[in-house]
Amino acid sequence: MTLGLPPDVVRTIRTIFGEQGDRWLAELPDVVAGRCREWELELIGRPFAGGTHSFVAPVRRGDGSVAVLKIAVPDEENAGEATGMHCYRGEGAVHLYDFDPGSGALLLEWARPGTPLIAQPRIPLEGRAENAGKIRIACDLYRRLRRPPAQIPAGFPALPLVADIVSDWEQHLFTPALAAHLPPAVSGRARDMCTWLAVPDGPLLIVNRDTHLGNIVAAEREPWLLIDPKAFLGEAAFDAGFLIMKQVETQPDPALARRVIATTADGLEVDPERARAWAFLRTVEEIAWSIEDGRLTDAARYRDVVTALS
Repeated sequence: MTLGLPPDVVRTIRTIFGEQGDRWLAELPDVVAGRCREWELELIGRPFAGGTHSFVAPVRRGDGSVAVLKIAVPDEENAGEATGMHCYRGEGAVHLYDFDPGSGALLLEWARPGTPLIAQPRIPLEGRAENAGKIRIACDLYRRLRRPPAQIPAGFPALPLVADIVSDWEQHLFTPALAAHLPPAVSGRARDMCTWLAVPDGPLLIVNRDTHLGNIVAAEREPWLLIDPKAFLGEAAFDAGFLIMKQVETQPDPALARRVIATTADGLEVDPERARAWAFLRTVEEIAWSIEDGRLTDAARYRDVVTALS
C-alpha cells in the first residue's frame, strides 16, 4: 500500500471482507486523494496503527489546523458512526468536521495525545481491580453520550437498530454447532433473554455496540473523548453488555461477575438484570463467532464468561 496502511490492517481487511476488501484496498489511494482535494487536506503522517479495518491518518486542513481523516470498510457495525458523531456534537466525543456519504470518509478532530483509557491486549484488562476507577470514567462518559437522535442531515445514514441485532440473534444464533458448546440450560436461557430484550425498556437512544475502553482516549479539549463509536438506536442498558463482558473476560468468576454487573449497571444508571442479559447474549454471540472462525480456544474462554454471568 503506497499510503502505508499497517500490514495487520491490510491482512484483517482481506481476511474478513474477501473480494470487497481487495476492492476497497485498491480504491483507497484514489479515495484519499479525492478527499484531500475536496476538503483541502494534506497528509502529515503515516496512518495510525491499532485499528482493524480503517485508514486513519493525521492531516493538515486548509486553514492550518490539524485533523484526522478516517475511511473505513463499510459494515453493519460502523454504519451509524457518522450519524452518531453528528448527534454527539463533540460533547464527550471527537468533533465530526465533515462527512462524505459517497465514500463514508470522516474528517474528525485529532484527540491528542490519544492514549487509551485502557489498552486492549488479547485478554482484556477491564476487570482488574486497579482499573475500577477507569470503568467509572467510561460509565460516566457513555451515560453522557446517550441521547435521542437529533435531526439527521440529508446524506447521513439512519442509525441501525438494536432491535435488528436481537432479531438476527433469534433467527441465526442458535445453531447446532453452538448448542454443542453450551449446556442446554444456557441455550434455553439465551432464547428467553432474546424474547425479553426484543421489547425495549424505555426510550430509544443512541447507544454503542463496542464499549471497550480502548475507544476512549486522552485529549486536550476534554480529559477523555470517545473515538470510533459503533452507534445504534436502542435502550440504555445495551451500553452495558459489551462493557460487562470485557470485565468478566479478565477473570471469568461468578463473584466478579456479580460485582461487575452491579457496579456497571449503577454507573450507567440502568437495570442490572437488563445489563446482565445484554452481557450474556453478547458473550453467546462471541462464542458463535469463535466457532464459525474455528477459534475454539476463544470459544472455550467465552463459555467460561457466559457461565460466570449465569
